Amino acid sequence: MKTAVLVIILFCIMIFPHELGHFIAARRMGVKVNEFAFGMGPAIWQKQGRETLYSIRLFPIGGFCAMEGEDGSEGESHDPRAFNNKKPWQKIVILAAGSFMNLICAVLIMSLVVGIMGFTTTTLDEVSAGYPAEAAGIMAGDKIIRIDDTEIKQWNDVSAAISAAGGEAMDVTVKRGSETKVFNVVPMVQEGTDANGNPVTGYVIGITCKVSHSPFKAVESGVKSTWNMAVALFDSLGMIISGEAGVDNISGPVGMVTLVDQTMQYGFWYYGFLTAFICINLAIMNMLPLPALDGGRILFALYTAVTGKAVSEKVEGAIHFGGMMLLFALMIYVTFHDILRIFG
Repeated sequence: MKTAVLVIILFCIMIFPHELGHFIAARRMGVKVNEFAFGMGPAIWQKQGRETLYSIRLFPIGGFCAMEGEDGSEGESHDPRAFNNKKPWQKIVILAAGSFMNLICAVLIMSLVVGIMGFTTTTLDEVSAGYPAEAAGIMAGDKIIRIDDTEIKQWNDVSAAISAAGGEAMDVTVKRGSETKVFNVVPMVQEGTDANGNPVTGYVIGITCKVSHSPFKAVESGVKSTWNMAVALFDSLGMIISGEAGVDNISGPVGMVTLVDQTMQYGFWYYGFLTAFICINLAIMNMLPLPALDGGRILFALYTAVTGKAVSEKVEGAIHFGGMMLLFALMIYVTFHDILRIFG
């Protein structure tokens, strides 16, 4: 039950903001929106606005923004406020707004998750009794700035420098108030086990860092994390196009359910990372220049802007319809393989 609820939330976060982006941009560009809906399926609540019908539908797995003159397969609309009668640049803004909102959602989610989890710093929160750091005179509140010849910029640098010392004495330079102090510390051996239960040996000096929850740094980290995930997705897409990875590696709705269930075993915050990742995935995939996708529609708008000649709405509608059928076929194929992975 918990997994089902989280999957529904995931679909809502994926699709509803996307359609909301289209809706906001369409209104700003003066396009008439016939209906804006939350959810799919039969309507369970409707309210007629000045010109837009707002509705909540039975299945809370997304939504849609129905613009006047958007579907060329039904013929051109002669309403001056119809989507098909807008300038190419206005169409591009409206079409790109959905993916833009997905990226904004990803940044917000990552900023929230990272901000609550906190950031490691190079300032010490605790110095454990009986360990080398305490024996050397290092105190809580000290800020480590250098270990031997290594400048310490982040907490990972501290761990790397201690490991690199290999149990030999090292000089730890700290900032204590306005003073700079240097302590000679000899790391001690600590034995443990890895994730597979195999014995491992490491070196420690008995220190833990303070964790920061700065909102400004959280937003900065959220933007960087979103960018890094987008780059990784482009790399994966390139591998699929080049043949290094197959379509079998793609997951559909059934696979997403499995991913949510697996992610929750590691904690709620991993669900946040997954949600942000899928939002970025939707943003990028939807901007690909393929029929039926926003990227494909933008391609037609760019063609009109460059050549000054518009493709017939009926022809464009037919191309997008064919693309939609291919996407449905791909979805069925991917779902079939998701089920095989689960029961195979």
